[in-house]
Amino acid sequence: MEYKITLRDESETIELAQNIESEKFFNMVICLNGDLGSGKTVFAKGFASALGIDEVITSPTFNIVKEYTSGEIPLFHMDVYRLDETDVEIDFAEYFVKKGVTIIEWSDMIKDLLPEERLEISFKIIGEDTRLVIIRPIGKRYEDLCEAVL
Repeated sequence: MEYKITLRDESETIELAQNIESEKFFNMVICLNGDLGSGKTVFAKGFASALGIDEVITSPTFNIVKEYTSGEIPLFHMDVYRLDETDVEIDFAEYFVKKGVTIIEWSDMIKDLLPEERLEISFKIIGEDTRLVIIRPIGKRYEDLCEAVL
């Protein structure tokens, strides 16, 4: 099943992230895909804010992974866009079981390493501020989450 939502500005992207955060659970994995500037990092910021993280959230493009532990549960924010350009080897599977939430920007680039169950969110720019968001839950917990908030 897929859910399609039109978001008309950043505040609606943040609201979507907050709604999903309200149903968070340990070891949740959220995969974000879409062009540059489509809303992936805005979503991550909204989710982090809802978790109670007061640090500034930026895309971890050059770090690959940023860990935030000041919220209700840990947030592991990944941006794997430049992974091929680094010498860093990351055990992604380790993050998926660290009793936190993992958000992965550009997750299509590591599709073979993703957990079997996850929430996939794709952002498509359809106007200056308007985005078409396609949400695909993979696994029962993610299906239940979508039923609860969408």
